[in-house]
Amino acid sequence: MKAPRAVIADDELLLRQGLERLLTDGGIDVVATAGDAPDLIRKTRAHRPDVVITDVRMPPDLTDDGLRAAIAIRRALPGTGVLVLSQHLAERYALQLLGDDARGVGYLLKDRVADLDDFLDAVRKVAAGGTALDPDVVARMLGRRRVANPLEGLTTRERDVLALMVEGLSNHGIAERLSVGGPAIEKHVTRIFDKLDLGHDRADHRRVLAVLAVLRASS
Repeated sequence: MKAPRAVIADDELLLRQGLERLLTDGGIDVVATAGDAPDLIRKTRAHRPDVVITDVRMPPDLTDDGLRAAIAIRRALPGTGVLVLSQHLAERYALQLLGDDARGVGYLLKDRVADLDDFLDAVRKVAAGGTALDPDVVARMLGRRRVANPLEGLTTRERDVLALMVEGLSNHGIAERLSVGGPAIEKHVTRIFDKLDLGHDRADHRRVLAVLAVLRASS
């Protein structure tokens, strides 16, 4: 299988080099690195990677330049996945990043990089067009309430399954995390799709729609 191609961006050289080493050792082909948001956009346009991995806080303004660059890349190169790393939990960043399409998007707290296997899995998932959202962000979104929240009709177990689905886990991954059999998870997922009125499209498309349903319910 061909290794995913990545461009990474962080304004701190040592962190950038460390991230490059982790990805390279994990089988990810790092084709370029960048130290600021404009350079990230330039190198992404030049190399057309499968995935961009960037910090939120980047030069030149040292605010949310990396996030804004990721959003610009999504608009200009919709086939390129974007994985944003954030120092602090800010669900508004995730909402801005996903917009109306959860495909090829990841938002993780930097602490998650320490769990190397999960981090590499998230990178590959986003590069392949999947979604990878930080569990803390998902928990906060699912914990919020509003009038006529479509999530209110879900059982506790269904909410647990949906939370893991939003994080980007497959049915098999959800079954392992919850220590439940695969057929039981498939039934829960089907009920979730039905309760959220997600139609009868492909399962992968309905998973994307489920992510968006959570985002809209929390906004």
